[in-house]
Amino acid sequence: MSFEYFIAKRYLLARQKQAFISVISLISVLGVGLGVASLIVVVGVMQGFSTELRDKILGINAHMVAAVAGGAIHDYRGDMAKAEAVPGVLGATPFVYTEVMLSSPRGVKGVVLRGVDPASAGKVLALPGEMTAGSLDDLSAPGIFPGIIVGRELADRLGLSLGDTLNLMSPAGKESAAGFSPKVKTFAVRGFFKTGMYEYDSTLAYVTIPAAQELLGFKRDIVTGIELKVADVDAVDALAGQVRQALGGPPVYVRTWIDMNGNLFKALHLEKTAMFVILVMIVLVGSFSIITTLVMLVMEKTRDIAILMSMGATAKNIRNIFMLQGAIIGAVGTALGYALGLGVALALEKYQFIKIPGDVYPMDHLPVRLDWPDLVVIGATALALCFLATLYPARQAARLEPTEALRHD
Repeated sequence: MSFEYFIAKRYLLARQKQAFISVISLISVLGVGLGVASLIVVVGVMQGFSTELRDKILGINAHMVAAVAGGAIHDYRGDMAKAEAVPGVLGATPFVYTEVMLSSPRGVKGVVLRGVDPASAGKVLALPGEMTAGSLDDLSAPGIFPGIIVGRELADRLGLSLGDTLNLMSPAGKESAAGFSPKVKTFAVRGFFKTGMYEYDSTLAYVTIPAAQELLGFKRDIVTGIELKVADVDAVDALAGQVRQALGGPPVYVRTWIDMNGNLFKALHLEKTAMFVILVMIVLVGSFSIITTLVMLVMEKTRDIAILMSMGATAKNIRNIFMLQGAIIGAVGTALGYALGLGVALALEKYQFIKIPGDVYPMDHLPVRLDWPDLVVIGATALALCFLATLYPARQAARLEPTEALRHD
């Protein structure tokens, strides 16, 4: 043990004449600890919210969508094979997208209708795992009416049960001499899904691609686009160019999940950064308390410093003593903050005792995700602020002249 560390520890733990200084030291430790704990909990919740939202969006939507500008895809089976041949693409499925009016004996609702291929949709979408009743394969089961799968919120609103029939009206279904006239088709409810996102669960419905094509009055076997699933969701931007090139380039365009939800995730990232900056101020308050502690300690220990210097201690030794004191306070406060913050975050994740309205947010509790890079940045920031707080008091202590200090003691 170096004598600088020995003296620094003795000064911090002394209880005789420095009781007030010890109280300020304790307040400094608590200030740093609370700041670190707050950072861990808030950053964990923000990261968890962002990740949960991304997973829910990618669960109901594909990672990438390939479509033709101003038209439809005709040879979609061949294009699916080309897209799946691109390294990094795990699966492809065609889809038909439209907006229709859904009517039942208990109400009318505008919905987004998606025609899907039950055989390949499971390779791209997480819909099969989100079914609460029925299955995706039931869409193509034989029956008097074609099948439809609706969201749980939509089913509850309209009082739908398995086997009920409802009507879908397309505003552009039949072509006549007067133009397009609405077309109405009856469907049988074959299943329900629940993603946890109110917007999707209350407005989405799924049918087979042939049923959607017939409802929309397509005369050919065409689709709106192709949905793709990739191995690395964070590398979709680089992969999008390869997929577009494989499909022949313009007029084909490829949109990624980042393109379609970019503003939302940018807003979440900005909010996370703002919360981080705000909560760092709490750690900064604790570091200012460290400055107060050390300045008062320097004033109290002027005679001791002079004696140490007269016994051969250099200015560097004196500076190290007070820097070590601040570092000890910062390290203890940071460790306390980690213990408190991780404890609260893990309790939030396990017991979910803070509930939020599910019809407003895409989840009904505060999600928590602790990433080690975030934890490292929090700890490094707290320790750096505490270290910077020691520089001025330590410098002032090292500048004391032994003769002047003893003369005025």
